[in-house]
Amino acid sequence: MRKPYLRQAPGRGLADYPEGTAYTAGFLTAKNAGWRSVRPVLHAEKCVLCLRCYLHCPDGTVYETEGGLAFDYDFCKGCGLCAKICPLGAIEMRAEGT
Repeated sequence: MRKPYLRQAPGRGLADYPEGTAYTAGFLTAKNAGWRSVRPVLHAEKCVLCLRCYLHCPDGTVYETEGGLAFDYDFCKGCGLCAKICPLGAIEMRAEGT
């Protein structure tokens, strides 16, 4: 076995790499291919805009509108984490197409 060693790209220094993340927040690479079986539905009358769903969404699909919160279903994978983390039960997971 060879001993591990630090590899650097030829001709590139540390200054050539981006600081922080490579993309700005909210950058998603592909739309949902249609395999989601459930989707989040917001009950706006229960929502107090604590934004826990926004902070915990792994796909960054929760966003704020003038009327409250909304979901970008193009990127939502239907994991249900937003519904599980909501302290007031303002988000319900429903079967796709209902």
